[in-house]
Formats: sequence, C-alpha cells, structure tokens
Amino acid sequence: MFHVRLVLPPDLTTDVRDHLAALETVTNLLVLPGCAVAPPGDAVLFDVAREAVSPVLHGLRKLGVDPERDDTSVALDEVQAMPGHRAELAERAAPGAPDDAIVWEIVLGRAADDTRSSWSFHAFLCLATMIAAIAVITDSPVLVVGAMVVGPEFGPVSALAVALVLRRWRLAWRAVRLLVLGFALAIAVTAVLALVTRGVGWISPADLAKPRPLTAYIWRPDKWSVVVALLAGAAGALSVTAGRTNVLVGVFISVTTVPAAGNLAVALALADGNEVAGSALQLGVNLLGMTVAGYLVLSVQRLLTRQRQAPE
Repeated sequence: MFHVRLVLPPDLTTDVRDHLAALETVTNLLVLPGCAVAPPGDAVLFDVAREAVSPVLHGLRKLGVDPERDDTSVALDEVQAMPGHRAELAERAAPGAPDDAIVWEIVLGRAADDTRSSWSFHAFLCLATMIAAIAVITDSPVLVVGAMVVGPEFGPVSALAVALVLRRWRLAWRAVRLLVLGFALAIAVTAVLALVTRGVGWISPADLAKPRPLTAYIWRPDKWSVVVALLAGAAGALSVTAGRTNVLVGVFISVTTVPAAGNLAVALALADGNEVAGSALQLGVNLLGMTVAGYLVLSVQRLLTRQRQAPE
C-alpha cells in the first residue's frame, strides 16, 4: 500500500473526493478543507494499493491535479504494513501482484535524484576507484569486491535507462554527464595518486607486467563480460521497479566498472598502453551493457502493463 497526500485548490477538491471515493483500490480517504498553509488550500489523504498507484495518479491528472502547478502538491509514501480488512479489499481490487506493479512516479523521482551531481557521489566513486587500483596491484579479489560495493555508479546507469524508456532527454543527458564527469574525476585522482606512489617507489611497471591470475580479467573483456553486464543490468532494472534494493548489492559485485576504472588509472600512471585500452573497453562494455539491458527490461514492463501508467 501507498499513502498519498494531496494539497489542492478548493475548486478541485469536490471532483477529486468523488473520484477517489468511487475507486475500490482506494481506502482511508480523508478530506481536510482549508488546512493546508503552503501552498494554501485543501488537503486530501488516502491509501491506495501499489498496483493502482500510477493509474490513480493518472486519473487525478485528468481532473487537473498537476504537481507542476504552484497551488498543487502530490506526495507518495510507501506503507510498510497496513493490517485490516479495508486494506485487503483494496489490494484484491487492484489487478496483478504488488511486486510486479511499477509506480512510475517513484521510479522517475529516484532517477532524477540519481542524476544529481553531489560531493558524496564523487567521493564514493573516487574512493572505490582507489580501492580498485590497490586491488589490481596486489591481485586481490577481496578488494575488487569491496570496490564494486562502494561504487555508486549504478544509480545514474539505471536513471539513463529510465530516461530513455520514458523519453526524458534532459534526464538522460544529466545521467550521461554525471557518469562521464564522475569516472573522469575518479580516474584522474587515482592516476595522480598512483604517480605519487610510483615516485616514492611503492609501485613500478613491473607490478602490471607480473602474472595477476585473480584480477587479469578486469582489463581483458570477452563475451562473458557482455553477458554479465546484460544480466546485471536486467536484474538492476527489475530491482528498481520492484523496490527490491537488496538485489542491487548483487548487481554491484557482478560487473567490473569500478575495477576497470581503477586498472585504467594505474595503467595511465605506469604508461601501459595495452592495459589502458583493455580497461577502457571493459568499462565501456559494462556501462553500455547495463544501460541496454535496463532499457529492454523497462520497455517490456511498459508493454506488459495494460493500463497507461507511465507519467507523461
């Protein structure tokens, strides 16, 4: 179940109240005339089954409930538990299973959040890339996994897939820009630190030339790299739409985006052109593969949804 809070101008309240009261998927409907202060107006509160959130909001938009208006506000909050007969009736009235329902407004909102450049995003990506750089020098798969988990890059990747499916081109541009700038900064910072450690004698070109059986795959992409990227992207897209954030940990440790960036940074510092090219290709394969898979999964989900649920 989702809890929805509306702030409306008084001229919309009656139509909205009557519309919601007639829906079997809506329960706990409250109308509080004149209680809203900023923006001023009436407050309407109700709970709705997850499967019906997007159709209900789409119906409200037809009545004039547009979040883009200055005098209207829409807020969504997922309810963790709602025992009771009325909630069960609302769930039964909604078609399909809750886990299969896509609340496009939530997906789009999270995508917008994931494309905002922030200090924490760049800090995590730099730290993850530095951990990955140490991993390739020491040939440590444990550090590779650690770098994968720390890296925040899947957020803008999934946002890019969402933007392409919903044709939000400004959002797509923001996602691409964040990925490019984020990885460029992380690789540059890590390469500078690698140069410093090379200068003090901690690393040398021999560290890349020596056998590294546990991490050599990072800069040697093959057909399995493509397969893993596609599978991880598909799983990530499903986790985003179904609200299963725990699945994302598995996505993080499946693809070698951050490890490839770390290897690329070290190879730049040690002037190993072969590994620079291989690492760059691995990074590109993973980012492109996850985006393509996410786009395909989200597109299929839209086609399988009979009602028009995606926000306009």
